[in-house]
Amino acid sequence: MDTADAVVIGGGVIGTAAAYYLSETGRKVTLIERNGIAAGTSSRCEGFILVNDKMPGYDARLGRLSQSLFPGLSEEIGFDIEWSPQGSLLLIESEEEMAVAEDFCGRLAAEGLAVQMLDRRRIHEIEPHLAEDIVGGMETATDGAVNPMALAQGLARAAQQRGAAIRTGAAVRDIRLTSPGKVDRIITDGPDILTPTVVNAAGIGAPEIGRMVGVEIPITPRQGQILVTERTFGLTRRKVMEFGYLMTKFEKEGYRRRVTPEMEANGVAFVLEPTGAGNFLIGSSRRFAGFDTATDPTVIRAIGERAVRFYPALARARLIRTYAGLRPYTPDHFPIISPTPVDGFFVAAGHEGNGITLSLITGKLTTQMIAGESPDIDLKPLRLDRFDSEIAHAR
Repeated sequence: MDTADAVVIGGGVIGTAAAYYLSETGRKVTLIERNGIAAGTSSRCEGFILVNDKMPGYDARLGRLSQSLFPGLSEEIGFDIEWSPQGSLLLIESEEEMAVAEDFCGRLAAEGLAVQMLDRRRIHEIEPHLAEDIVGGMETATDGAVNPMALAQGLARAAQQRGAAIRTGAAVRDIRLTSPGKVDRIITDGPDILTPTVVNAAGIGAPEIGRMVGVEIPITPRQGQILVTERTFGLTRRKVMEFGYLMTKFEKEGYRRRVTPEMEANGVAFVLEPTGAGNFLIGSSRRFAGFDTATDPTVIRAIGERAVRFYPALARARLIRTYAGLRPYTPDHFPIISPTPVDGFFVAAGHEGNGITLSLITGKLTTQMIAGESPDIDLKPLRLDRFDSEIAHAR
């Protein structure tokens, strides 16, 4: 039997960040992952580190805290995570939308974020390939991008250099408790692990892990599909999204875009990501499809049509593949970074589409929580017990 001061379950960007920061404290850490590092959601997503898609208030502050940790990380861990501080753009397609965006931008600016509105003339100066009727945009200077798989691999490697054990290809079969309801050991495919502390960073698998100790975790997989073009002509050099992406993400009532029924039903909103290799990743969609990661022709077609609406030249780009990933969705769109009623069992999951952006602050906050230190931000909005009434109703 092995022993550890803390065991992290899940080898995506959240789990590897938790292992990295926990190992920094001198604890003996084991990370266990049933497949490989970054083999799940972290390998099926975009790699952007954004605050432009955060709601003003706590959400934006949490995002900015995490974003500030990225610029120096490659040097800190001795591994290139491909950090690129390119900024981002939200595109505004109507005067009605402009009014909503101006209010949103003003509230983010009041939080101290580096955002500004761009009028019709300026947006077309900097993005000459845009459709002529786009009326403006919102620019966020601090946004950037990383390679998600390099991020997870680099964090895991750095944790390992500090003494952490990384077990891949090993599934967790059960978690055993002592009679007073305290974590005692983890049963795995390999040697069991005696430990007083478990971090459930299993993403869409977090509910399954929670049930092993009798803890209900309200996370549901929410599918997103992405198109990949061949290496092609230069269209834009940074992340571009439509402002309506925020409305599909947060399911805002009373806000209507000019989209087809297929786009509306599948949460399709335009997102464009240039890669270092010269390809483009085009998204996005949001729908509940269980654990299905198959792409759907109707959704792919709707994503393509929405992309061409903003950048007509994309009609000439050839697709080389499509893929789908599963975001760990919570009912209020906030992650869960929290202790639980089981002594020694913690949750760090439920980030939906914010996992890459919030990975580093999640690892840091999880470590502070376990160590009993004062956290960098109030954790009350992220506690699991905020869902108590909802979980009880579901039962």
